[in-house]
Amino acid sequence: MKSFKAGNQIHQGTYKSFQPNRINQEWKIDDMELLNLLSQADRQLGRLDMYSEYIPNIDLFISMHVLKEATQSSKIEGTKTNIEDALLDIEDVNDEKRDDWEEVQNYIEALNSAIANLEKLPFSSRLIKETHKILLQGVRGKHKLPGEFRSSQNWIGGASINDATFIPPIHSSVNDYMGDLEKFAHSIESYFPDLLKIALIHYQFETIHPFLDGNGRVGRLLITLYLVEKGILKKPILYLSDFFEKNRSLYYDNLTRVREKNDLTQWFKFFLVGVIETAKNSVTTFDSILKLQKEVEVKIQTLGSRSNNAQLIVNYLFQRPILDASKVKDLTNLSLPSVYKLIDDLEKLDIIKETTGAKRGKIYMFREYTNLFN
Repeated sequence: MKSFKAGNQIHQGTYKSFQPNRINQEWKIDDMELLNLLSQADRQLGRLDMYSEYIPNIDLFISMHVLKEATQSSKIEGTKTNIEDALLDIEDVNDEKRDDWEEVQNYIEALNSAIANLEKLPFSSRLIKETHKILLQGVRGKHKLPGEFRSSQNWIGGASINDATFIPPIHSSVNDYMGDLEKFAHSIESYFPDLLKIALIHYQFETIHPFLDGNGRVGRLLITLYLVEKGILKKPILYLSDFFEKNRSLYYDNLTRVREKNDLTQWFKFFLVGVIETAKNSVTTFDSILKLQKEVEVKIQTLGSRSNNAQLIVNYLFQRPILDASKVKDLTNLSLPSVYKLIDDLEKLDIIKETTGAKRGKIYMFREYTNLFN
C-alpha cells in the first residue's frame, strides 16, 4: 500500500472537487504492525461472535445494542438524544428534543430494515438507497432526496462551497464510484481481509459522500451490514459508532489524512483498534447482562405466586427497559390493582425505578440494565 494514491483535486469552474481513485483493484499488505492488529481484531471478533451462539435469547439484547448505536451515530452528527430519551414514546419527549428523537428512531428502523433486507438483497447500492430512504423519512433531511444519490454538488464544513473543508467528487461521477465500491465488496478475484475491506469501503463511501444528507450515519451502518452479510458475525452485535464518537477528532483526522497524505495504513490501524476495543467492550457487556439476569431471577423468585408475571415483565424489560402501568396490564392481563401491586413489588426489589416524579402517567426504567450501555 506504499504506492497508494487517494485521488486528485479536479477543477470544477470556481472550485475543486476531490475525485478519489477507484478501489476495486488488487491490494497488498506490507506493514507488520497492521497485520498484528488484524490478527487481534479477528480474534476478538470471533470471540464476540461465539457469544451470539451461546447466549440464550440474544435477540432480546440486540435491540439495546441497536438503540445505543443509533444514539451514538446520531450524536456524531450533532443530535443530543441519549438512550433514556430514545426509549420514550414521542408524547413523553420534550418538544425541543423531538427532532433529535425522530432521527434516532429512523436510524433504528433503517438498521433493522437493512438487516432484514440482507436475506433478499446483497450488500449493494440498492440496499444502501433503501436504507437511506428510511433514515431521512419525515425528519430534517426529508427534502434532500431520501433514497437517491445526489444530483448536485455537496460539501463538508464551511458556510458555502467557497470555504468548505472538503468537497466530494462531482455528482455526475457518483454512480460510477458507487458501482466500483459495490464490485469491490463482492470481488473474489484477489484476496483482501474482510475487516480491511470494510474499512476501505467506509473510507471510500465517506469520500464519495453520495447523498445530500445522512452520509455519516449510513456509512457507519454499512460496517455492521457488511460483517453480517459476509457471515463474519451471525448476529448484528458489533457497532463502531461509540468508538468513533469517543474519538471523534481522530476519526475525522484519519479519514482526512488518507485524502491529503495518501496514508491508508493509519486509517486501517485506527479502524482495527476500534474493532478490537468495541468487541472487547461488547463481550464485557454481555457478561454483565448474564450476571444481571441471574441476579434478577433470584429476586423475583421471592415473589411466590406473582413470580411468573414478574418474569414476563423482566423478559420485556431486557428488550425494552421502560414501561408504564398500561404496558404491565397488556403483558399480564392483570386487574389494575394487581398491576400496581406488581409494580410496587418490582420497585421494592430495585428492578425498576420511577423516572417522572409525577403522580399520574408514571414511567418506570430498568436502570441497572440501561447503565450497562452508557
